Parts: sequence; C-alpha cells; structure tokens
Amino acid sequence: MKKAIALLISILVLGACSTSKIIKKDVETVKEEVNVFMVNWHKAAADANFDNYFNAMSKDAVYIGTAAEEIWTKKEFIGFSKPFFDRGKAWSFTTLERNVYVNQNKNFVWFDELLNTWMGTCRGSGVLENSNGKWQIKQYVLSVAIPNDDVQKVIKAKKENDAKFLEKYKN
Repeated sequence: MKKAIALLISILVLGACSTSKIIKKDVETVKEEVNVFMVNWHKAAADANFDNYFNAMSKDAVYIGTAAEEIWTKKEFIGFSKPFFDRGKAWSFTTLERNVYVNQNKNFVWFDELLNTWMGTCRGSGVLENSNGKWQIKQYVLSVAIPNDDVQKVIKAKKENDAKFLEKYKN
C-alpha cells in the first residue's frame, strides 16, 4: 500500500512538473514563433508559393482586404488570389514592425503589423490559433494607412464609390 501511494505521489509530482512546463511556455517564445510564422506567410506570397500561403490559413479563415466589399472566406480568397500565384508573383509585404498579444493559455494570439507594400504603408492585423502544435491564421485584416492630413482628400476621392457601395445597406 505504501509503495502504491508513493508511486501515485511520484506520478502526480512528475505530471505536475511536466504540465507546469507546458503552462509556463514563455510568452516571448510564443511571440517569436508567431513572428517567424508571419514572416514566412508573407514570404510565401512574395515567392508565389500557393501551398505554403494557404496552408497557413485555417479552414474557416477570413481575409478582409482594403476595399469595403473584400471580406472573403478562405475559399473565396483562394479564388481571388490564385491567378496572381499562377503568374508566379502574388504580392510582397515587408513587415516594418509587429506587436503580438498572447492569451493566457498561449494558444491564441492577436497582432497588428505595419507593412511596406506596393500600395505604400499598410496596416495588417489578425488572429492566430495554435491547434495541435501548429499556428494557423483565423482572420487577417489589411488596411491602407492614411495620414491624418490626407484623410479629407481620400474621403473626396472615394465619395462616389462609397455612395454606390452603401446603396445595398439602405432599407
């Protein structure tokens, strides 16, 4: 009986030690994993590596583009993007800075990033989930960064298109 109790205590102590290592995974390590993941995702687009780019997105991923109507499921985004990848040149986004925020369980992150793109300075943000040791994009949002001093010019430039787009939201 004493041996059984001692064995049970040993198993519990060892189990607690191994569990604490999992729970205490360093937040900075998670952030570094996410940074590497995102750099590789952007590189896959620049290299027109279709499989690497889209395998980084979960089955239920959503991509929100710069135009008001651009909110795509993964399947829809593949349909839009495939011709670019097939030509051997998708798009090239270079990260200037990235902020990563990690949940308590360290399996879920959200981030924002400042990007240098063919459109000029853009802002990306997104949500990643780590499931079975693999990070995947759940949502990505791309927006064009507009300096405050230029907002009135942009409002004027897009006024006509906005009016057409907003028609579908009237009653």
